[in-house]
Parts: sequence; structure tokens; C-alpha cells
Amino acid sequence: MTKSRNKTPLANTAEVDENPTAEECEMSEVAPDWSARLQEAQDQTAEYLDGWQRARAELANYKRRTEAEREEQTRRANSALVYQLLPVLDDLDRAEATLPADLRNQQWVDGVLLIARKLRTILEAAGLEPLQAVGQPFDPNFHHAVMYAPVDDPALDEHVVEDLQKGYLFGGQVLRPTMVKIGQAE
Repeated sequence: MTKSRNKTPLANTAEVDENPTAEECEMSEVAPDWSARLQEAQDQTAEYLDGWQRARAELANYKRRTEAEREEQTRRANSALVYQLLPVLDDLDRAEATLPADLRNQQWVDGVLLIARKLRTILEAAGLEPLQAVGQPFDPNFHHAVMYAPVDDPALDEHVVEDLQKGYLFGGQVLRPTMVKIGQAE
């Protein structure tokens, strides 16, 4: 004869059988400690979350680092290209400075001067800035001294008195120092 258990609402506690069946006894002996399993699962969840957050931070750092490296490579490549164009700009400046007066009204000369202006405009838009040296105190970070010139004014001692070759900044850094003549008070 099987014993049937009353499954009644908890409000009717008088009818609940207080003697558990053998099956219920077996389950209670095998049943794990739920609070320990919950704590173990929470610890594992925290460990996974921590690992995920670290991986996410490492990925963000990697992206930032590679973007900075890519920008630096681009800046160096642009700098190298602009540096190679500086002799062309120097030649155009020298040609303009030594242009005979009788040729200044020729159309082809105007065309060459226009090309020189366009080249300067493009390079300036890319970040090229000419260094202003004449009258400035000598600074080895920006100037390359190749000559001394006697000066009468003591205020010009150790100051740039002549610009022999233009220097340039590119992206805020010296691309080529200005080749200068330095004043030396007598």
C-alpha cells in the first residue's frame, strides 16, 4: 500500500505529514549546501567579470597605442617628404631673389612664381612653418651657426644678423635649423 501525501497549502498546517518519505530522505542527504554553491558561483562570476574588464582595458590600451604609433609613423613620413621638398623651395626662393628686372614682366616668370606660391601654401597647410631668425638671439635648437660677423652694436652680440638658409618647423618640431651668421661685438 502506497502512502499518499497530502499536498495542501501551508495555511492548513495541521494536515501536513511530518514524516518524510525515504525518497525525500535520500534527496536531503545528497542535496548540496546551496549557500556554498551560491558563493562559489558568485566568486566565479566575479573572477570572470574581472577578467573581462581587464581584457577590455587591454584592448582599449592596445587601440590607443596602435593609433598613436600610426599617427607617429604618418607624421614621420610626412616630415621626410617635406624635408625632401625643401631644396626645391630653396631653389625657387633663390631664383626669385636673383630674377633680373627685365624678366619680371614676362608671363612665364609669373607662372613660375605662382607655382612657388602654391608650393609654399600647400606645405604651410601641411604644417610647415618658416623660422624667423634675423634679430633673434642665437639658439642652437633653431639655428646652425656657420659664420661670425663683426657688429658695431653690442646689442647684436650673439644675435643672428643674417639668414643664409631658411630653417623650418614641421608640426611644431624643427625640421631643418636655420643656417645663420652670428654677430660678434668688437
